[in-house]
Amino acid sequence: MFAFIFQNLEFKITKMTLIDFNNISKEELAKHLSTCCGSVKWVQQMLVALPFTNEVDLVTKAAEIWYEQCKESDWLEAFTHHPKIGDIKSLAEKFASTKHLAGNEQAGVQVASQTVLEKLAQANEDYANKFGFIFIVCATGKSADEMLRLLLDRIGNSYPEELAIAMGEQQKITVIRLKKLLPNADWSGLNPSHITTHLLDTSVGKPGQNITIRLQEFINNSWQTITQGVTNADGRIGDLLASGRWLPPANYRMLFDTANYYQQLDTKTFYPEVPIVFSVFDTTHYHVPLLINPFGYSTYRGS
Repeated sequence: MFAFIFQNLEFKITKMTLIDFNNISKEELAKHLSTCCGSVKWVQQMLVALPFTNEVDLVTKAAEIWYEQCKESDWLEAFTHHPKIGDIKSLAEKFASTKHLAGNEQAGVQVASQTVLEKLAQANEDYANKFGFIFIVCATGKSADEMLRLLLDRIGNSYPEELAIAMGEQQKITVIRLKKLLPNADWSGLNPSHITTHLLDTSVGKPGQNITIRLQEFINNSWQTITQGVTNADGRIGDLLASGRWLPPANYRMLFDTANYYQQLDTKTFYPEVPIVFSVFDTTHYHVPLLINPFGYSTYRGS
């Protein structure tokens, strides 16, 4: 019913409130929603979910529909509505209908060196050849080097792992674009990622930067990565999970790649990786920090 909404759309960001969002025509709302997520089923079910009582309800239902009602074909459909990371020409031409929302999402790539762009192009091609869909990452705030690092890390994943990670990245993008569509809305009640982390290297008294962290779930008798990221200059990953995404009660594992971190520092370490298994009981915020040095580590539940 809404197949037409993904082609030849040109409209500007409005200063809508949530009340406006709830009351515009369904045809117009479908156009706006399609710029946030390219899955026809997701758009249709979001229209069914109207009205949204508040901004938290909007994001929560967006996540529930994405994870619980959409299927693999819907997720793959949404991925096709993104340009490849580093493909600025594609962003400008093929995806003109979403440029008002996505135009700055790859800002880090626009200042990248030619060498990094070439590596991104090759890695993107290798990734697509392996998985059958393009590399999806929430690029907002990330440099080209960070995205290249993530791409090269993730290309080693299995198909189920990478599909789960790409789904999460799409949901992060969806939330960011919903916020852009409703700049006058009240987003203060929106919770951060259900799971966060912070890494401090006590041997140098500084945050642990550029460390790959995988959040894993025990599925089919093995640990499977459901999301992953790289720590920023403050040693943090604040968006392992998208807003509105809650993990069900279970045991989970956070895996820290300390080998590459200490290799960059030209330092030997006794622990090439640090696994932390923890339990999730409810929808409260879980902060899992790590204190490391080359020959020891400790953790606790933070706040």
